[in-house]
Amino acid sequence: MFTKQAFTIEEQIALLQERGLLFDNLKIAERYFQNISYYRLGEYWYVMQEDKEKHIFKPNSHFKDVLALYNFDAELRILLFDVIEKIEISLRTKLIYHLSLEYDPWWFQNFNLFTDSQALVKTLSSLDEELSRSKDAFIKNHYSKHKDDKRFPPAWKSLEQTSLGSLSKLYGNLRNTVKSKDSIAKEFAAVNHTFLPSWLQSIAQIRNFCAHHSRLWNKNLPGTVKLLPKPPNNWISDIPKQHEFNKIYVHLCLMKYLLNTIKPNDFTEKLNELFVKYPNVDPNALGMKNNWQNEALWLTKYEEAKNEVNG
Repeated sequence: MFTKQAFTIEEQIALLQERGLLFDNLKIAERYFQNISYYRLGEYWYVMQEDKEKHIFKPNSHFKDVLALYNFDAELRILLFDVIEKIEISLRTKLIYHLSLEYDPWWFQNFNLFTDSQALVKTLSSLDEELSRSKDAFIKNHYSKHKDDKRFPPAWKSLEQTSLGSLSKLYGNLRNTVKSKDSIAKEFAAVNHTFLPSWLQSIAQIRNFCAHHSRLWNKNLPGTVKLLPKPPNNWISDIPKQHEFNKIYVHLCLMKYLLNTIKPNDFTEKLNELFVKYPNVDPNALGMKNNWQNEALWLTKYEEAKNEVNG
């Protein structure tokens, strides 16, 4: 039976001090605990404990280092949210364009195009909820003008309302005989439909972690991704082993790979700046490889864009 009782902030700090965590300024620490819960911060000081049963900290463990990890993680989520937004918008655009031309604007309601009918029902149910909640004028106007049409609004209206998770599920659920499935994969330099679905599922999951302010640093990510044996565009030479796929590095690489097909970007520079800004963060906790910044993948596009600007 669970018997622990709630502690005041003063009691929480006193307990951490008793266990060996060092505080430079107790008043400042109290303000942090007023706004960030003990349990949330505990995800960042856990690795500082030498005895994880009794929660005893290693010598010279400082609360300021806990905050540094916390702030690094928060800034990483903000960075990735921006990166994933570009991938999401590109995927949405490609789905709408290719499939609406190959079939019709209501292809996403055509059960003949999908392998898993139950999964499609769930996706359409989620889309229906999103449309019913929408305050966008173009959705309201569509329903007002087309009251007798019981279908969803066409893809270019409906799919603007849905999430990356739903978009990735629609793409992954398409039958392999649908030509657009390969066309979209090729535009992302993913060769064919075999590999892209797992990438999108991974990125959608990380996007949800970012949206809900969940920890990414030192997190074990569930699920696996399929890597291209011979990527047509620049990739990494130091490829993580399968058991390392639970760390975020390989997923960052996939984001960068997709981003390189969309537009030149400063993802490499911004990610590197985070590690420079927070030198106490161990890159190994994210599965980062040595000299990752110098891999052809991470130099692609950004370096090209810089060279174009510099003439």
